Amino acid sequence: MTLERSQLLNLRLCFILFSDYVTMYVCIKWYQFVRNDYAQRRMKQPKLTAIIQSHRLTPFGHIACMDDNADAKRILLASDPADWRRQPGRPRITWLITVQLDQRHHNLGFPEAADMVQNRPLWRMLLTYGAE
Repeated sequence: MTLERSQLLNLRLCFILFSDYVTMYVCIKWYQFVRNDYAQRRMKQPKLTAIIQSHRLTPFGHIACMDDNADAKRILLASDPADWRRQPGRPRITWLITVQLDQRHHNLGFPEAADMVQNRPLWRMLLTYGAE
């Protein structure tokens, strides 16, 4: 995957703004050799993997709360036919497999997670604090 010039400039600008923010907020100077995890703990920022995992599980929560007759929920609950294969060149891991792997980090299976979604405050708490 290659990034365009404008995307690279945007990433560089974000890095510069973030590094200025870190030096002002956490009082870490540019010449101090500080590890990223130290700066992250000082800023009380969640881990990036926890943020990504939360964003992946959010659509699952929306679909699991839908009515049982909704097309999206029927697709979510349906199983693939036994003779079905992915086309060549397509990734083997689907979104649903990724969601199931994320749920394993919370010691949840698919049915337990679908039940937990019905309790919205608990589901929000899991998304916010669960992967840390």
